[in-house]
Amino acid sequence: MNQYLNNIQMASLVEAIQQAEDFSTGEIRLHIDKSTEENSAKTAFEIFKNLGMDNTKERNAVLFHVNFEKKYLTIIGDKGIHEKVHQEFWDNLHDKITHAFSEGKYFEGLRSAILETGVELKKFFPIKNGENPNELSNEITFS
Repeated sequence: MNQYLNNIQMASLVEAIQQAEDFSTGEIRLHIDKSTEENSAKTAFEIFKNLGMDNTKERNAVLFHVNFEKKYLTIIGDKGIHEKVHQEFWDNLHDKITHAFSEGKYFEGLRSAILETGVELKKFFPIKNGENPNELSNEITFS
C-alpha cells in the first residue's frame, strides 16, 4: 500500500480485528485516510457515522482513524464502550500508538491497540448464549 503498511500487514490487521472481536459483541474498524487536509477529528466522526458505527446494538463500536501523512490519529469509542472505559483508557491507548508510530512501528502499534481494545470489549461486552453476530465489516476502509 505505502511506506507505512504493506499488504501482508494490512491483512494481519484485519485478522487482529477478527481476533479482538471473537469474545465480545463489540465492533472494531480501522480507517486509513490519505485525503483529509484539515480537521481530521471532524472527518473521523463523519467516517464513524458513514460506516454505521453508531448503529450497533450495544453502541460498542470503536474506530481507529489514521492519517499517516498528517501524523494524525483519532480513536472513537461509541457511547456504550466509552461509558465503561472512560477517556483515560483512550488517552493511554492513543499514547501507546503514537509512541509506536514515532519509532516507525506502524503495524505493531495498530495491532497491539486493536487487540488491547478487544480485551476491554470482552470485559464489558462478553458474548451471551454463544451468539456473536458481526454487525460491521472487519475490512480496512480508505479515503
